[in-house]
Amino acid sequence: MTDFSDELNIADYFLDNRIKEGKGGKTALLHKDQKYTYNDIQRLSNQFANAFTGLGAEIENRIMIVLHDTPEYVGAFFGILKTGAVVVMVNPGLKTQDYIGFLGYTRAKIAVVHSSAMPEFEPAAKQTSTLKNILVVGDSSGKHTSWNSIRNSQNPQFETVKTNRYDPAIWLFSGGTTGKPKAVIQTHQSFANTTECYAKKTIGYKESDITLSIPKLYFGYATGSNLLFPFSVGATTALFDEKVTPDTLLEQIRRFKPTILINVPTMINHLVQHPEASKKDFASLRLTTSAGEALPVELYNKWKAKFGVEILDGIGTAEMWHIFISNRLGDTKPGSLGKIVEGFEAKICDDEGRQLPDNEVGYLWVKGDSRAISYFQRMEETQKAFIGNWYITGDLLRRDSNGYFYYEGRADDMMKVSGKWVSPKDIENCLLKHPDVKECAVVPFTDENGLTKPQAYITLKSGGTGSSELETQIKEFVKQNLEPFKYPRKVIFMENLPRTHLGKVDRKQLKKL
Repeated sequence: MTDFSDELNIADYFLDNRIKEGKGGKTALLHKDQKYTYNDIQRLSNQFANAFTGLGAEIENRIMIVLHDTPEYVGAFFGILKTGAVVVMVNPGLKTQDYIGFLGYTRAKIAVVHSSAMPEFEPAAKQTSTLKNILVVGDSSGKHTSWNSIRNSQNPQFETVKTNRYDPAIWLFSGGTTGKPKAVIQTHQSFANTTECYAKKTIGYKESDITLSIPKLYFGYATGSNLLFPFSVGATTALFDEKVTPDTLLEQIRRFKPTILINVPTMINHLVQHPEASKKDFASLRLTTSAGEALPVELYNKWKAKFGVEILDGIGTAEMWHIFISNRLGDTKPGSLGKIVEGFEAKICDDEGRQLPDNEVGYLWVKGDSRAISYFQRMEETQKAFIGNWYITGDLLRRDSNGYFYYEGRADDMMKVSGKWVSPKDIENCLLKHPDVKECAVVPFTDENGLTKPQAYITLKSGGTGSSELETQIKEFVKQNLEPFKYPRKVIFMENLPRTHLGKVDRKQLKKL
């Protein structure tokens, strides 16, 4: 357990304390060809805080960020926290109907929105009575307040509002892979606690590090790994607001020479298959992390063989804010999620909450000082997920006798085929070994006899639409490499797999197809 005083505002913990430590002149942020010091970011955050206050922001208000990964995002983020308000981060690439849902659910009083998102956001804003003001970043000629026009008039000094360590700081949203996203109310203490336990002790962030992330800042994984964690030690965050593609990422690696790459399995797969990637210089990297989805051991092995950079796979949730089980440098076991992070406890339980012995598959229970308060307006789901000090994740894992945890799948995704439990992960790992398969997802379907069977959605390296011959070949490939009953009864070829608002494969959508 990490001790924090009752008075805690993470704007102080992550930003202002660096200036107090004498790191104000150090580079905090890289964006395009610009460098921003910690002094610059503090000044920008104070200006945003004053702007929000002028727009009516008060302690505990929700303020929504709908921005790309730019310095303004960072300034707005800390500016909100400085006012004592609560950060709500939303993907700037959503559609109007999505924004209607988020605005109605969060009751955000103010939104800071990039001008490129306004065509979809503004119609949503007109349908809510709780949103009072919009601060537009970027080109703006409309009726809303323009950040560009008011920034220079904002006082660069601001006295951070005193908040309690258990006050809400950020609302995070569950991934929504199996249902409508839920708002997870997280406290100031949660963010500081995981930083001490995971970022500093497990990963070992250093002041000399430069971080670069594939996920964007609105995703809690990136909020921590590519903003809060490096800021906590006076390191440097590299941001880019372009759409993430393998080519774009390779260019950012060339430009910024990061030491830590915040990665996800989908991009690991793209880079492994990229024809030019092995010719690029990855020498600056000392490690890459992976989270958000399970990392197939096949991908780990391909990456390590091609680039020689260690991947530290782990698991975290919005409900515990960030990663609480992880591999470590010098203690990496391919195919596993690693071991429990210091400061947390985990156990594998059956349906009745009884702890299971090693190597048996069950529900993951976890506890620690980063646990959320609740789901907003979801009391029944809160009561099911939060039991005493424990959070029940809904993930099925097993732990071996050496303390390594292995991901078996979401409880919602597991299927019983021929009377035996089958993990989609096992079939997906096998499919990824097929020379034609680029990406895949396996979900259950009910056949004409009412029985549950696996079906695979696949994108091809060739980008083609597949054929009946290839479908048969893929089925036979799985039969030869796994127990025959696990083979997908259907193979559907797709150009792209559907994604959630966090960029994960949308299995709920696939089940509806």
